[in-house]
Amino acid sequence: MTISPDDDFAAAEYALGTLEASERATLAARRLREPELDEAILGWEARLAPLAEAAPEMEPPEGLLPQIEARIRRAAGEEPTNSAVVALERSIRRWRAAAIAASLVAALLAVGFVALETMRQSLPREYVAILQKDAASPAFEVTVNLAKQELTVRPVAAQAPPGKAYELWLIDAKLGARSLGVVGDASRAASLSAYDPAVVQNATFAVTVEPPGGSPTGQPSGAPVFVGKLIAVSP
Repeated sequence: MTISPDDDFAAAEYALGTLEASERATLAARRLREPELDEAILGWEARLAPLAEAAPEMEPPEGLLPQIEARIRRAAGEEPTNSAVVALERSIRRWRAAAIAASLVAALLAVGFVALETMRQSLPREYVAILQKDAASPAFEVTVNLAKQELTVRPVAAQAPPGKAYELWLIDAKLGARSLGVVGDASRAASLSAYDPAVVQNATFAVTVEPPGGSPTGQPSGAPVFVGKLIAVSP
């Protein structure tokens, strides 16, 4: 069984500490015998916990709620009946709880954004891969800057066979092999803007032997001769 919207709003106000003393005492007694209400209160307390340190302390102007109640009652008629007053008070409680909930959602989003941005800035952005065959000497050094989505490949101790060229590939389980261009005797850069950073970070980088100018088919002509994976080197 689920609790009513009124009880859920009351549970939120209980967690916030905005209930009047008598209302809080009544709800505290009810939660002891109503597991669904107790679960709702605990749920709100868990959702509000991240705001304990992030949200500034704010106090509404004294007497604000009675003023709002009086204005609503006047708008409903000069002589409202008891049932009308009860309905208005219920509407006020719902309005207040909804306003509180909306403010909390906005605050939680702000806190989450700050946390994600902090995490993003602390994640490694510079990576390097040493492409080699088995335990032989390094053949190429690949440096990747994820923030700039740039790659630089530098020959270390590799010389292409006569009449052939080396070609660099990004290999991903879903994308397959994607050419990053022919590698000559000097360092060269390549853009990685077409690839998701997560794909780049986990991809295998490989070099194959191809005809001059690179593979004519857009796919490796043979098995890679040098391979390597990226390793984080700096935040």
